[in-house]
Amino acid sequence: MKKLLSVSAIVLSLIIALPLFAQSTKSIKKDIHSKAMREARKEARKLKKEGFKVAPGQMPMDKQIENTWIKRYETDDKGNKKWFVADARAVGETHTAAKLQAYEVAKVNLAGQIGTEVAGLVETNIANAQLNAEEAASITETVATFKSIVGSKMGRTSTFFEADKAMGKNTEIYVTVGYSYDAAVEMAKEIIKKGLKEKTKVQSDKLDKILDF
Repeated sequence: MKKLLSVSAIVLSLIIALPLFAQSTKSIKKDIHSKAMREARKEARKLKKEGFKVAPGQMPMDKQIENTWIKRYETDDKGNKKWFVADARAVGETHTAAKLQAYEVAKVNLAGQIGTEVAGLVETNIANAQLNAEEAASITETVATFKSIVGSKMGRTSTFFEADKAMGKNTEIYVTVGYSYDAAVEMAKEIIKKGLKEKTKVQSDKLDKILDF
């Protein structure tokens, strides 16, 4: 009887908690949207003042930037951000040349963010994996290698915003691109795991702890 009452109490508490959780999630999303709108308005005013325009047929600049800022603020259930986001500008003699350069600069920025984030996650886990000095050194070296090659291993980036303006005979392009946090983490785990298997004899259980993020 006591066990039945206990189960009933748990079920009742869950029923009560679900609307509160839904309300909390809704409030968080509303807060993110409000922050994104504020930032978008400021950025759009600044870019329009500088002479930037979006391509005909695209969403209005304010809306594109608002969606971009939402991406910057979004987090998953674990509190991790959902996207790595990078801005870049480039000037070229042609629209195409400026665009290629801007996207390349943005990709380098993203690669740097991903490398730094992954290195921090691995360093945090090294302390909990009970590694000897040789193992720790091998892992540090492998992570450093990952940071240097992440740009070449990244998949396709997502374009959140693109605008251009004339600068005499040249064109300036402004872009904001993103890369999925989950995709970046999975890519990092695969590359680091492969590197560690080739360079060191770290036991599987320790390796799992190091890459548990």
